Amino acid sequence: MSNPLTRADVEHVAKLARLALSDDEIEQFTTQLGAVLEHFASVAALDTSAVPPTSHPIPLSNVLREDSPRPGLDREMVLGMAPAAEDGRFRVPRILAEEQ
Repeated sequence: MSNPLTRADVEHVAKLARLALSDDEIEQFTTQLGAVLEHFASVAALDTSAVPPTSHPIPLSNVLREDSPRPGLDREMVLGMAPAAEDGRFRVPRILAEEQ
């Protein structure tokens, strides 16, 4: 199979992508991208009519735990472990200066 990609094709795509390519890069990409397209053509030529469509080659299952309600932490115990607590809440340093 001959190279399905031409130098003009690579220049056009580079222009659309706003890429400044040198002549050597254009030649290199013409060869490399042409090989990729040839491989895609050989894959597309395969008979896949007996292959069921899949979204992933390996069967996956959900590994998350069941979402069930559980009791929360005791407020007094948690606040007792905090460096400072006030009115049933954590006391933290002020982060914004008061307006004057």
